[in-house]
Amino acid sequence: MELKEAIKTRKSIRGFKKDPVPKQVLAEIIEISLRAPSAMNVQPWEVIVVTGKALDDLCKGNMDLLTSGKAPVSDFGHSSPYEGIYKERQRTLGFGLYSLLGIQREDKEKRTEWTLKGFRSFDAPASIILAADQSLETRIAASDIGGFVQTICLVALDYGLGTCINGQGITFPEVVRKVTGLSESKKLHTSIAIGYPDWEHPANKLDTVRESIENVVTWVGFD
Repeated sequence: MELKEAIKTRKSIRGFKKDPVPKQVLAEIIEISLRAPSAMNVQPWEVIVVTGKALDDLCKGNMDLLTSGKAPVSDFGHSSPYEGIYKERQRTLGFGLYSLLGIQREDKEKRTEWTLKGFRSFDAPASIILAADQSLETRIAASDIGGFVQTICLVALDYGLGTCINGQGITFPEVVRKVTGLSESKKLHTSIAIGYPDWEHPANKLDTVRESIENVVTWVGFD
């Protein structure tokens, strides 16, 4: 797939086939993605790939804590709610997704069921977890890891795989550490649900809108 086509057509996949992704395929995707740029070539990312029973245990641990009433909190603390245009974009995505899924606003049971699916990595057959050492400056490490994540998501398309960048998957850090053995000195940034897309799943029919260049770019010094 051409790079420009991949960038334009890539979307978040929230419904996956049960087929496992071979370890060799995941290794090739990650090895290619390791060419992603990073500040001063520090390469801050630490990568944990989880599948099989380990992923089942991770997802169950997430759901157990969530249904017990414990609030999810990342290694970086509580995040502030979106405001203004950012909240509008979030709401637009949510309304579109729930419409495709047939979930009514007042249907708390189905809304909860869908939320749990996010904490189960959308039932993907594998999850790629990204962490960085606590000694690194958070702003720079997060920026570099963002580029690494984008690269993984684009390379995955060449293998017929779909991805969803999934912050919910790591917001109970104690569960991730118990399952993977990750050290407390490594801070969890995000995870990526990855697998073969189920194109019949209604969530995968969602197409999101991007702002026009006029709304986001300020040109300085051009004639």
